[in-house]
Amino acid sequence: MTSPDPTAAPDPSGPFDPPGIAWDGVSLRLITARLVVLGIMLGVPFVVCAVVAVLVTPWVWLPAGVLAALLVWAVLLVPRQVRAIGYAERDDDLLIRKGILFRQLVVVPYGRMQFVDVEAGPLDRKLGIAKVQLHTAAASTDAVIPGLAPDEAERLRDRLTVRGEARLAGL
Repeated sequence: MTSPDPTAAPDPSGPFDPPGIAWDGVSLRLITARLVVLGIMLGVPFVVCAVVAVLVTPWVWLPAGVLAALLVWAVLLVPRQVRAIGYAERDDDLLIRKGILFRQLVVVPYGRMQFVDVEAGPLDRKLGIAKVQLHTAAASTDAVIPGLAPDEAERLRDRLTVRGEARLAGL
């Protein structure tokens, strides 16, 4: 067995992009969903600050400017975040990756899955997306795949359930 070359350049993907994995991405409609939510969360306080700044004191333009800057930052960041979300089905487990600066790779063995949820709120249904959440015995497992087309979410739910039951039966 040979040791790794200490002078070689480190792999930028490291453990977050195992070789031979074909990643499936999520729907780009998730960008719209996230921007609508952020627009409401930051836009409404911005309008309130602007009204107070016009009617009471111009000093309130400072927080309004901060809110506007945060909204611009979100418009630039959210599309990259959504494109970084991916999942891959392997023979024994499901891989879920996300993040740009703080990357995360979650590996969920099929035999550890207890149940699989498919969720879609009103905005998700309007945009034609759904979220698949995997529940395991560990309470801290963050195995969520947001932004899937409803038919893909249903297919993935059924497939994961079948694979999970097959793994449990083999124990």
